[in-house]
Amino acid sequence: MGLLVLLLCWSLVSGVFASHLQGGIMTFTPKGRNPDGTIRVDFRYKESFRTGCHREFYWNCLQGNCGSIEHFEYGTIDSDPLGDSWCQAEGYMSRSISSDKPFDLQEISCCWIYNSHSASSWLLLTHVDLGTRSDTGFPNRSPVTTIPPIIRVPQNCPATYSLMAHDPDGDSVRCRYGIASFSECYSCYQHPNFHLDERTCTLSFNGAGFGTAHVFELVLEDFPRQYITLRYGDGTTSTRIPFNFHKKHQTTPAQTTTTTEAPTNAALTTTPLTTTPFTTSSNYYDPLSKIPLQFVVQVDSAVPSCNFGEYRPEFLAPTPPHGIYVNASVGHEFQIPLRAAATRDRIYDIKMSGPLNITKSLKNYDSNSGVIDVMITWTPTENDFGEHIPICFIAETASGYQSEMRCIIVVVVNEIGEADIECTDTTMTLYISKSSVRGLHENHLRLNDPTCSVTSNGSHIIASVSLNSCGTKLEETENDLIFRNEITSFDHPHDIITRKHQIEIPFICKFPKKSRLLASFKAHKSAYLFTEAGFGSFTYLFEFYDSSDFSRMINPNTYPIEVELQDMIYMGIQVQSSLSTTQLFVESCRATPNDNPNDPLYYDIISNGCIEDETTVVYLNNQTDFRFGLEAFNFIGNYEQVYISCTVILCVAGDPSNRCAQGCTNGTSFGHHHRKRSLASQSQRHFISQGPLRFARSSSGSPGSNLNLNLNILVVAVAFCAAVALVCGVLIYKAKMAKIVKYETVPSADF
Repeated sequence: MGLLVLLLCWSLVSGVFASHLQGGIMTFTPKGRNPDGTIRVDFRYKESFRTGCHREFYWNCLQGNCGSIEHFEYGTIDSDPLGDSWCQAEGYMSRSISSDKPFDLQEISCCWIYNSHSASSWLLLTHVDLGTRSDTGFPNRSPVTTIPPIIRVPQNCPATYSLMAHDPDGDSVRCRYGIASFSECYSCYQHPNFHLDERTCTLSFNGAGFGTAHVFELVLEDFPRQYITLRYGDGTTSTRIPFNFHKKHQTTPAQTTTTTEAPTNAALTTTPLTTTPFTTSSNYYDPLSKIPLQFVVQVDSAVPSCNFGEYRPEFLAPTPPHGIYVNASVGHEFQIPLRAAATRDRIYDIKMSGPLNITKSLKNYDSNSGVIDVMITWTPTENDFGEHIPICFIAETASGYQSEMRCIIVVVVNEIGEADIECTDTTMTLYISKSSVRGLHENHLRLNDPTCSVTSNGSHIIASVSLNSCGTKLEETENDLIFRNEITSFDHPHDIITRKHQIEIPFICKFPKKSRLLASFKAHKSAYLFTEAGFGSFTYLFEFYDSSDFSRMINPNTYPIEVELQDMIYMGIQVQSSLSTTQLFVESCRATPNDNPNDPLYYDIISNGCIEDETTVVYLNNQTDFRFGLEAFNFIGNYEQVYISCTVILCVAGDPSNRCAQGCTNGTSFGHHHRKRSLASQSQRHFISQGPLRFARSSSGSPGSNLNLNLNILVVAVAFCAAVALVCGVLIYKAKMAKIVKYETVPSADF
């Protein structure tokens, strides 16, 4: 009798909550060691419902040591302002894990909202591996993602959605459909009118078909961009390699499986679930982590016009563009202004998906123009420090028509305080006040490229890099070229404590990209301006000359320089400094087909101060000049041009302990990691480049082929054009980092 009552009660509860799930997500971030030696891992998950928000995800341990929950928070993020048709909440849980070996968390219950494929129960899987990465010295962070509760698209409007798939470690992210035999999803259905690009994480709708809701059960995986090993506390290791998107990979689990019955709270769920035991180093193509991204796309009836801005809302400035990074500081209010317009329908809401305690407020609605202004506001807490927080938003009209979806990444840092950034056509330099950031010490800071560290003077940390080196990344938008780097803290991988993420300061230089500027495009690089403690500001000039007497440099207006194979080419590097006791040392020079000193295809000309190319001649030099020449060559393959990139160091002349005094070392000493440099004796290594050299074609060559410049290869030169248009001479753009909004552009060039 008691069992009958219990089943009846469960039936009533299931009836109340049946057909209500609209999506689920989970991400995680290791946060270092607790005082007792356990590993702290913070998990953030979202659950979206048709009915009001209420906790239903409990995340059971499927396999491995999942630890225990030490802290938990839960709250509503956004909900339907006109009723109770959707709601999204976030759960934050901090777990203590005693082992760094892999483990899986699973969430399973019932039921999805009514949908086209009659998917009923839900099943989500998160795979965590806390092995220490050989490339970063820390455990892996999962990709981060989020999505509004429900996406709507008219049946007659083909659409492409760029899903948020950002990796804080810089890994490549693969987005794929879940696999039932991996316990990653329940129905695992792939809808025929949609296409998922696994590499770009874009979901495309072909504008055909009509139905109710379509359930998507996706998995995000991260893979390193180079071969790495994961080292565990018990002394074992495993290997991970980059994922080849062009190769077919096995998507079936290992032969050995176990069977686990579904939990009793999974209403109407009786099908046993197959789980796969952990694979170790034998499967190099294992991802570093797996997280679920499950959501609903509603295909609605046709709209009279698919154009954004009419029935379907259109985002307007100052709404930030999709995919950008912005900074927020712990304890300080952070705001995102949104503006959207629809002339044929009324916008009633802008849905958002973000972190706990995020809010939005209506600032203005103009019924005549159909323009709505909304402000998103969020104040990060200590628990958010070091996180890369995704925030997505989408405007919707009263008729259910939606705009494009836009997402941004908010990087939570300590208060930056007084900080300046200088952007020139070849370099970017960041100055940070030491007093404004606790624990800021240059010996524990580096840039995106771990071999590039920072310097300091009595009051400021200084990071000065070329636009094409030290891991500086380029992003292109429709209107801008954005160069991005980041200062992060690090410790020795074997330390028993960690300062991971105590310091994480992204900085950018942005240049407008105008079509009229491209018409006056120049490839030549101007001076490289750097600033360092002990040396002040100094400039490197890298030029090509027309003869071995180096009396006349080649006119910058004639770049790219056309040469014949085996022609002698002459190059000169000069440093200009206000200090009279400095000495220039050219440690290495290499040729690459692209303007990237880290290009995998390269030819060494000088290495560790030693001549590597047999045709290279070094001419009479002085302390501040280095002149050399070699025979022109080309790379085998479909390469039309060559860039020369050099690593240069500025030293105090006459000091036998610095790198300049050592000369050619054949790599036996003074390597990047062999000896800590003296700040008073030598500068950072800086990367400078010049080019391109273009090889003259025969008369049978393709007409006009010499004029086809690749924008992605020559991005620094394009930035130079923008800088010249902005200011007559070298652009120096300074802004207080604590006060600027990172997605604002450099002022317009229209005078």
